[in-house]
Formats: sequence, structure tokens, C-alpha cells
Amino acid sequence: MADPRVAKLAQVLVRYSLDLQPGEEFVIRTSPLAHELTLAVYKEAILAGAHPLIFTSAPGAAEIFFKHASDAQIDYISPVHRLVMEQFTASLSIGASHNTRELSGVDPARQSRASKANAELTQIFMERSARKELKWCVTVFPTNAAAQDADMSLSDYENFVYGAGLLDADDPVAAWKKEGERQQKMIDWLAGKDAVSIKGSNVDLTLSIKDRTFANADGRYNFPDGEIFTGPVEQSVNGWIRFAYPAIFGGREVTDIELWFEEGKVVKEKAAKGQELLTTLLNTDEGARYLGEWGIGTNYGIQRFTKSMLFDEKIGGTIHLAVGAGYPETGGKNQSGIHWDMLCDMAESEIRVDGELFYKDGRPAI
Repeated sequence: MADPRVAKLAQVLVRYSLDLQPGEEFVIRTSPLAHELTLAVYKEAILAGAHPLIFTSAPGAAEIFFKHASDAQIDYISPVHRLVMEQFTASLSIGASHNTRELSGVDPARQSRASKANAELTQIFMERSARKELKWCVTVFPTNAAAQDADMSLSDYENFVYGAGLLDADDPVAAWKKEGERQQKMIDWLAGKDAVSIKGSNVDLTLSIKDRTFANADGRYNFPDGEIFTGPVEQSVNGWIRFAYPAIFGGREVTDIELWFEEGKVVKEKAAKGQELLTTLLNTDEGARYLGEWGIGTNYGIQRFTKSMLFDEKIGGTIHLAVGAGYPETGGKNQSGIHWDMLCDMAESEIRVDGELFYKDGRPAI
């Protein structure tokens, strides 16, 4: 029996998150495992009068590519993908993996090279989004592989996914708008401020948010959502942070990461597992050792780590930092071929902004 929440999710994605309008060119990036949601989104897009185009991945193709492609093939950028990135006005990515560890045997240097090759398209994406020329959203369709990563049965994981998206509410859109209002209070308090000090058992960091803007993630950028984020002043970050949660890149785990910053740059990195991948990715390009994002998770309905950053970075009581590309709409200027989020637990920690207490022990203090 079809899950009615899938159709409900498709409606929210098309009508609210992306707000598709007649005549818009819309790309859906998906997987065969997500066919139920893909078709539901496609139908809603047609009913909205948009022109949807489906790009479907093939399970196992990425592994074949990274293991057998030549350098020239890794560096190649498809003119079709370039055209879509430059001209389409809406994009939805649906994650639905058959094996989240597919790339575990791939040389990290090849992944880094591919990220560097795609840096130009990444920048086009960031700039068009900042200019409001491109609407985008990232979501997932529950699969056994993702459920196993989260240590859940598939049915429990489905309930987790749809519950995190507030799809059990009579009116999910109204629920997300209410969350947006709550998050906006934090953003309004931070407006016009400068010096940030983050201290706790896992962090001793300072940075500046002067002239930077916080984005209100209320179900439009990601689904589910629940965070506020900005791009810190690039050369302002100093200090140390430990990410107790594993960081995932291309299905590979890097655990117990520690980073040391001087004048914005990661000058030392350490990991209990995945040190080679960590260092290789930080050396992707000049911008990879600088921060593109500082985010604060505000979704207190998500309280378990699932190894999917779409959910994990929203966990209430955490912050996340992303090395690499920044979002121009926040004032971020950092450019890179990577944007890699890492998650920090903020229990027994505090954030002060211009000397005032803003956040303590995982909760806003304002």
C-alpha cells in the first residue's frame, strides 16, 4: 500500500519549498530507489505548470567512475549539466542510496580532484541561488541502507523521516512557517553583531559575523529543515574544535575530527579514523581550509544521530561548521569545490556574541 505521506511530501516540496510556478524549468536529481517520491513530485510539478526534467543515477555507477575513470574523465564537465546549472530555475535532489558505503574503496585524491573540477559549477549554483535565480531543495526517500546507518528498521526510519518533516501535522506548511518565526527571533537578535566566542568541552573558538546575514532554514533549502546559518568572516576564525560525531563524505566516515584555526585557515587537522581523506579534502583547493558556513541546529524534534547530515546538522543542541564554499546570500565569500559539514555537540557549552550570552547548554539563552 502506498504511503500517503509520500504524496503529502511531494505537495509540500513543490508548492512550498520550491514554490514552482508555470513555465519554470525544474530538474529532479534522484535514484531508482526513490521512484515513488520521484513520480509524486513529477506529477505535482506538471500540475503546477512547470517543465520537469529527471536525472536518475544508477546504483554502482559512482564506484565504477572513481575506480576506472582517467584524469581527463574526472576533470570533464558535461555541457548538459552546465546548461541545467546555468539556466534552470528550480532544483530538487532526492537522496536514496542502495549502499551508503559504495565509495569506501575509492582513492580520496580522486574524489578531491572531482570536487575541484566541479568548483566552477558549485560557484554558479551558489551565485544564482544568492541572486534568487535558482530555487533549490534537498530531501531524502527512506531506504534500507539509510535505515541501517541510523540503526533503525525501515518502518521506524520512515516514521523518523516523515516526522522530522512535520508531515504528521494537519498542515505541514503552517507548522514550518511557525518554526521559521521562532528561528527569525534568533536571527533578529544576531543582526548587526560582530564578535562570536564559542566555548565548551569540544570547542574553544572565536569568529566574526560582522556584516554577515543569517539564513532562516524553514523547509525551503532542505526538507526536513531546522537551522539558522551564515558564513563567518573568512579570516576571523581562530581556535580549536572537536567534532565528536563522525563526518561523512561520499559515504566514507571520518571520526573524531579536530581542527585548529589561525586567521581563518585550518593549520592543523587530526582524525582517529580517515586522516588521509580529511587531509586530502582540506587540500582540494585554496578555499578548502577556510569556513564557508557556521550553522546552529534548531530542530529539537530530531534527537538522534543518523549518519545523514540532512538530519544531523538540524539536531537541536548542536552547531555545525562547513569547510569550503560559502553561501553568497549570507555574505560569505569563500570559494571551493567542496562544502563539507561537520557536527559539534554543544552540551555544557556556551556562545557569547559581543560579550552577551546568546546560547547555553544546547539552547538559545535570549
